[in-house]
Amino acid sequence: MKIGIFGGTFNPVHYGHLRSAEEVREKFGLDRIFFIPSGNPPLKRKDLTEAVHRHAMVKMAARDNPSFEVLDIECVRPGKSYTVNTLEQLLENYVDADLYFILGIDAFLDIPNWREPEKILSLTNFIVLSRPGNYFTDLFHSPYLDMKKNVLASLDREDREPCVTVLKSGKKSFLTSVTPIGISSTDIRKCVRKGFSIKYLLPAEVESYIISHSLYMQKNRLKRIRGRRECL
Repeated sequence: MKIGIFGGTFNPVHYGHLRSAEEVREKFGLDRIFFIPSGNPPLKRKDLTEAVHRHAMVKMAARDNPSFEVLDIECVRPGKSYTVNTLEQLLENYVDADLYFILGIDAFLDIPNWREPEKILSLTNFIVLSRPGNYFTDLFHSPYLDMKKNVLASLDREDREPCVTVLKSGKKSFLTSVTPIGISSTDIRKCVRKGFSIKYLLPAEVESYIISHSLYMQKNRLKRIRGRRECL
């Protein structure tokens, strides 16, 4: 079974996450995509809402897609949430699975700073996605990819078939473009703090959850955002 692993804070989840996951699932013939909200990231930001809320929002957002599944393994595991521990746990639970770790260019470049990066590279394949503001040519500086700069540049210029390279561990790394959707969790949180509408940036059910639980709102501005002018 081919399983895509889509981790992150999802603070909050939005249509950019969902569309990227669906395109990757279809393009690479993945049987399932596991969304795994991080429980307690090593570098925890002060504006990170509680894991129980982020997990609940991702479940709402993913429930209409039978190929999507939301796991709480990082939310319930005590201590810091390290990718290497999550991958080891998944391989114990899904012995015959081929894992494909889905992440953006910026996150792939940051892998050397993760706990046990070499071990991570031996546990999973990677699907590296284009993201607004990042370029495949940036990956020329990655210690894990041996690719010519002109090949990487061609991925930035045109929508082409995924480019694959074999890592030293024997696992594969696929570089691929997805539909650029200029939505970010940061912008959504800013909209909420300012009292602007977040309609059409994320599923309506998630929007309602944010409002009903007063998430991301300034304490002195706990106002309803429905019906206000658009932020983006």
